[in-house]
Amino acid sequence: MYNISARQILSIALLSAFIAAAGVACFDRWGGRLHQPAAAFNSGDETTAGIAGVADPSVATDEQNNIEVFRAISPGVVSISATRQPRSFFDAGSSGGGTGSVIDDQGHILTNYHVIEDADQVTVSLGGDKTYPARVVGRDPDTDLAVLQVTGVRDALKVVPMGDSDHLSVGQKVLAIGNPFGLDRTLTTGVISGLQRPIEARNGRIIEGAIQTDASINPGNSGGPLLDSQGRMIGINSQILSPDGGGSVGVGFAVPVNIAKRILPQLIREGRVVRPKLGVYSRAVSDLRGIRLPVDAGLLVLQLDPSGSAAAAGLRGLSETAEGVPVIGDIITSVDGEKMESQNDLYRVLDKHQFNDTVQVEVVRGDGQRATVPVRLLPDRPQRGTTRRE
Repeated sequence: MYNISARQILSIALLSAFIAAAGVACFDRWGGRLHQPAAAFNSGDETTAGIAGVADPSVATDEQNNIEVFRAISPGVVSISATRQPRSFFDAGSSGGGTGSVIDDQGHILTNYHVIEDADQVTVSLGGDKTYPARVVGRDPDTDLAVLQVTGVRDALKVVPMGDSDHLSVGQKVLAIGNPFGLDRTLTTGVISGLQRPIEARNGRIIEGAIQTDASINPGNSGGPLLDSQGRMIGINSQILSPDGGGSVGVGFAVPVNIAKRILPQLIREGRVVRPKLGVYSRAVSDLRGIRLPVDAGLLVLQLDPSGSAAAAGLRGLSETAEGVPVIGDIITSVDGEKMESQNDLYRVLDKHQFNDTVQVEVVRGDGQRATVPVRLLPDRPQRGTTRRE
């Protein structure tokens, strides 16, 4: 045991305080630039703690559960109005509406991207006739999600708690709260009819793992919460399948809430989601006709981003000999053991990863030789006017 004098103790205390203050200052200045983990909206507390006013569903009647969930959660479900101004003399502009969920006490609201797409003005109603201007904080067309924010109404905010969409069962009871056809805060109930349904976002990207439900979902429900019987949001109502293009026929789809929890920190911080990319321009082998290739399925690498992940790992794109004869590049047949037959297969694998993760890319070279190349994923920040790459 060391004997320390009072002067030494004072010196150590002052030095510790200085280091701590410097650390806090550095974090305050640069910490916001760091990549926040997905756990920012996934602490686990929301999936274990009970919700005030909602009794254990196992001891409550179905009617009682419906009433309690609606009373507890509906104050956090908002009505959204989006207006697009006329763009020309022949353009009359447009207006639409949807639903959103308050997700924190800072006034952030989670909704669908297509609810506010192209909107010049967005307003939100927290109930009643009064509306508040809302700012679009972040957009992610790939998952059809967006975040709005209202300010100056903190005392009126009721947060909709988030659940866990990774542990759901077909047949499980669900409830939807929204504003179908402008009818304020409407409750519908049903069950989970299916899981892991792929649905297509407006930009053509496939949203994996959507929740199918027979709870009635209609125009205006978009962006509203799909809840479990404990009142936790497990999905964001997004689409319906309707043969005549009209209202609900009992086939609705919700984006899993765990997808939202994964991207929310980045949406709020940066306004968009920057995903890791391979940095390749590719075409599905099945789409190519009249070209003789060594395999029947895969993604033919046409070109590489010189500063991208694939180029750094040594993958090869199309080239030509000195005589101008084209030379086939690499054909990606699998990534991390998952077969690559279309661009959506690649999207699905990459969406599971973060920057600096390493994936194992199996390729077939132009001469038919196979190789497995480890590729460290780098962020892709395309410049305006560039073609999208993956």
